[in-house]
Amino acid sequence: MGLVHFQRNVGYGNAVALAALSSQNPGVITIANAVFGSKQAISSDVLAKAFQVEKNTVDSLQAQFVLPKM
Repeated sequence: MGLVHFQRNVGYGNAVALAALSSQNPGVITIANAVFGSKQAISSDVLAKAFQVEKNTVDSLQAQFVLPKM
């Protein structure tokens, strides 16, 4: 709850997904931060395929969301 979810079709045919929210006001999630800056990084291969961009584009975006170490 409160996180961005993603699915990946690992089969060979088309897939259909149905999503539903449990509240009329689910809150605000900044997609860029949740996708490219998540602490448990989403595979750049998966993101490249999902956004139909080159892997190096995803790597560049993820690098912009790296938090400095304290």
